[in-house]
Amino acid sequence: MSEYNRPTTEAEFEENFSQKRPLMNQTEAHYESSRCLFCYDAPCMNVCPTKIDIPLFIKQIHTGNLTGAAKTIYDANWLGNTCAKVCPTGVLCEGECVFNEQKLKPLEIGRLQHYATDALMESGRTLFTPGEPTGKKVAVIGAGPAGIACACELRMMGHEVTVFEAKKLPSGLTVHGIAPYKITNKDALKEMSYLQEQLGFKIQYESAITTRDQLRELENSYDAVFLGVGIGPTASLGLEGEDLDNVIGAVEFIEELRMKQHEMTVPDKVIVLGGGNTAMDAASECARMGAKDVNLAYRRSKEDMGAYDFEYDTIISSGARSMFNVQPIGIEKGGSGNATSGVRFIRTEMRNGRLEHMDGSEFVQECDLVIKATGQAKLAGFLSQVDGLELDAKNRIVVNEQTHQTGNPKYFAAGDAVNGGAEVVNAAAEGKVAARGIDGWLNSC
Repeated sequence: MSEYNRPTTEAEFEENFSQKRPLMNQTEAHYESSRCLFCYDAPCMNVCPTKIDIPLFIKQIHTGNLTGAAKTIYDANWLGNTCAKVCPTGVLCEGECVFNEQKLKPLEIGRLQHYATDALMESGRTLFTPGEPTGKKVAVIGAGPAGIACACELRMMGHEVTVFEAKKLPSGLTVHGIAPYKITNKDALKEMSYLQEQLGFKIQYESAITTRDQLRELENSYDAVFLGVGIGPTASLGLEGEDLDNVIGAVEFIEELRMKQHEMTVPDKVIVLGGGNTAMDAASECARMGAKDVNLAYRRSKEDMGAYDFEYDTIISSGARSMFNVQPIGIEKGGSGNATSGVRFIRTEMRNGRLEHMDGSEFVQECDLVIKATGQAKLAGFLSQVDGLELDAKNRIVVNEQTHQTGNPKYFAAGDAVNGGAEVVNAAAEGKVAARGIDGWLNSC
């Protein structure tokens, strides 16, 4: 049972969703940075998708050169502050820290990165300026991590950039789809504002690009187009009762929570379907919003979940419970109106390497809200409108790995639409590579 009370004010919401990685103070940062061994061929750096020189920026922090530390970070990763907070550091840089081999606490690399980048933004110091104008114009579709990273890198090269964003705010899933105990709206938007002020790319909000005519207009008005469109809304499960009230996708639920915060109401009994990191976020969020009975339901075993172990630990510590080897076969309608009263499950087991149902094991788990965290639909319909764009069997955009150029030479792509749904840091890394690919192609035209 959740130990959280329902938040009714902004202060109560912030208390329930207190940051998992709070900002260090100067003393903490000095002590923690002193622990670094500055490894040769540092494994923490090698595992980072953006290849930040981690030993260097930690040494810079320890010697009081915070501006230098921040520059080292941003030179490699345009979302250095965001990634410091939302990256799964336990399986990336901190997971590779050599202290782990000695059964010692790994260096808190993420929090040190947050400390340096936050100090820079608070100072308001100008760290980057756009390159000399080239006369070339690039349209970026989507102001998520991949799109913003691409825009920043292109501006450093002197290209004019306009970002077309469907929503009212930038930053993609960082603002709309990540649990607020990992990063606040304020922190995510602060980095976006800092980068835009430094580099001067334009963002047109509530400007969704959805039709072939809109794409053709971009093709005629810009020298290149970057696709950073993500992977779309929650996919349908094809279950009876899926269209009932109080049945919602996890992506949509998290976005509503991020936008409404304490003004959103979550009922007492919630079932979250899924076993990935998004399912963990949704379950933990429901508990922190005061739901008293939160059940995570996954059709396979705990060991088969796609979620990181530390994400699962987070939901358990928040008061949510879990049910494994249970598959939903229908969503029940109950009472008056069109509301759900529960989910009908059947138990599963592995037989000869196959997941099979157990006869006679059906049961109904009562609930007032069902959250589907079982994957997102790809944007194949939209992407099919781009001439020459090739999609693989999973409807991911096929690109040249070195340049991120698509089958249509004027289009480049990165982020979830290409990798199928990875981490923010992967999108940031790919967006930067794509920008360099765009620059190389524009210079060759």
